[in-house]
Amino acid sequence: MDAELNRRRIIAIARAAFADEGLDLPMREIARRAGLGIATVHRHFPARTDLVTAALAELVAECRGDMQASLDEPDPWRALSGAVHSFAEHRLQDRGLNEALFGSHPAAAAFAVDRREQARAMEQLVDRAREAGAVRPDVTVEDVRVCLGAIASFRLAHSATDLQRLVELLLIGLAADDSTSPEISARLHRTRRQAIP
Repeated sequence: MDAELNRRRIIAIARAAFADEGLDLPMREIARRAGLGIATVHRHFPARTDLVTAALAELVAECRGDMQASLDEPDPWRALSGAVHSFAEHRLQDRGLNEALFGSHPAAAAFAVDRREQARAMEQLVDRAREAGAVRPDVTVEDVRVCLGAIASFRLAHSATDLQRLVELLLIGLAADDSTSPEISARLHRTRRQAIP
């Protein structure tokens, strides 16, 4: 019983620490914060990758759910913009998750399948939005990845409001011209009104 409690405590401490400080926080520091010896941490998680995987498993599952919700959304613009907003929300809340799913951290190897699935899903969302005329005809998935990169590099010292403004401005850059359709035009106008004072 004590072993299971220790394991859960290590995971909880690691999850919070990775969210705030990233995946490079030493395991010795996680052990200290958990009030346990480093040997105890290594007994449960022999390698850093094991700890990162356990600490981020639930959050990665949430990301899968968010992306599935976007894929299930029938409106192509809402689907794509919703996926971008979800990405930004996770960026704001969890630095470690961002590094694991979208960065180049070595510990991210455990989530290689998730990274590929997220990339494929984003391609589908972009293709649907382009076919529906919801984005400019020249927009590619690489353009959207550039937008996600801008969000990922956003300095968390800025406010959540600043990040939201960045997201809305990026979406304005992807969106089709006002002339595409009355429905898309109305949504784009609302986005512009919210993003630009």
